Amino acid sequence: MTPEQLLPYIASVFNEMPFNKLIGLQVTRFDEEVAEVRFDWSAQLVGNPLQQILHGGVIASVLDVAGGLMAVSSALGRVSQVAPEQLHERFGKMSTIDIRTDYLRPGRGQQFTATARVIRAGNKVAVCRMELHNEQGIHIALGTGTYLVG
Repeated sequence: MTPEQLLPYIASVFNEMPFNKLIGLQVTRFDEEVAEVRFDWSAQLVGNPLQQILHGGVIASVLDVAGGLMAVSSALGRVSQVAPEQLHERFGKMSTIDIRTDYLRPGRGQQFTATARVIRAGNKVAVCRMELHNEQGIHIALGTGTYLVG
């Protein structure tokens, strides 16, 4: 399979991950340029019941998922063909090395969108920049993630 053929498959794998399903994440865009995931407000995701805002761990996790998805895309850009069995072996070893989350505003809204872009992609490590916005375009958080890809 070519990298372009693998992108929809990888997006479907991310959609089916149990943790992603628990939060309600859906991959809404995934290509060589950007990864985008969305989720809806849920009372189960509240971190501060008095203010009714998203839990900081949910925000960090969503940014990490978007960054990890984008890191996968960066790794795919370096291969011309991959067999499905090689995909499981190769991408099963990918992981987050480090993530920084900056909380800019309280997590209020009805729908949230996280986007990620690659800052630098090397043979072993990819660095991604992630942002979280609500449906009104309010910038809630940003992150930088470093991912093992090689």
